[in-house]
Amino acid sequence: MPKPNKITLQKIYLARETISPLVTKAPLIESPALSKKIGTPIYFKLEILQKTGSFKARGAANKIFNLVSNQEVKGVVTASTGNHGRAVSYAAREMGIPAVVCMSADVPKNKIQAIEALGAETVIHGKSQDDAFKQAESLQAERGLTMIPPFDDPQIIAGQGTIGLEILEDCPSVGTILVPLSGGGLLSGIALAMKSANPDIQVIGVSMEHAPIMYHSLKAGKPIQMDEEDTLADSLRGGIGLENQYTFEMVKNLVDEVILVSENEIASAMFFAFREHRLVLEGAGAVGIAALQTGKVHKISGNAVAVLSGGNVDMDAFMEIVQDKSF
Repeated sequence: MPKPNKITLQKIYLARETISPLVTKAPLIESPALSKKIGTPIYFKLEILQKTGSFKARGAANKIFNLVSNQEVKGVVTASTGNHGRAVSYAAREMGIPAVVCMSADVPKNKIQAIEALGAETVIHGKSQDDAFKQAESLQAERGLTMIPPFDDPQIIAGQGTIGLEILEDCPSVGTILVPLSGGGLLSGIALAMKSANPDIQVIGVSMEHAPIMYHSLKAGKPIQMDEEDTLADSLRGGIGLENQYTFEMVKNLVDEVILVSENEIASAMFFAFREHRLVLEGAGAVGIAALQTGKVHKISGNAVAVLSGGNVDMDAFMEIVQDKSF
């Protein structure tokens, strides 16, 4: 049963103040090539420039700062496909508390190494995000650790929603925003900020075609489970939780459309970002560009913004894409 929505615009503003010591205001840049192709100004929100390489620093910092200021914390634990774990490790290190990050065997090695470099303990367990989360729950009980959820948490959502505030400040005429969609924490927070400012702003979630669980849950009218599939957008893998309390309802009520993009379309978008802007994106960070490049956004209202959520890509895989002569 979903809980009453505790996330408000005021909470997003409070989150911005809370996370300011650890989080950079990411630049918003125009893409001249994509603007020309689409026929309207297209902007990129560069969350790849956060210290942890992704937007996840926002939610993790907000959650952990609030925990430490309100109670004694022995340490924190989480499950992650990589970027959330890196953000939790970073915030925990800055607050002087231990962190444990549980991940499946499918998480790219570069993301595991980045987490370990921040001093966190890593635990590799199972073949899916759900397996990793079960392990995190076990360690939470065994060691008395505090769980930092990846997405389905009011303080996580409010932290991610600070991106929406920055976009509204830098591009007040924004009419359409494209946001990567997995568990929905990022999309929920940004959608709340946007719709609070103007209900007519078009909010679009973008997922990969390979096992987009939130997309199929919305179609089913309730959270469902699916087997994970390999994808370039590895950060978007994982379930939304059958007991989802916040993000499913928020995405259902606040988001106008969810678009799916193929693996080839994601790769093409990564290539475009590097060729035109010298931006290194992971697959998840490129899905908004992919949706625009392929014409899958049938109607764009006003200026459009694509959130480039992360750049923590395996460089061997990235080099294969940028050297592909077919793009």
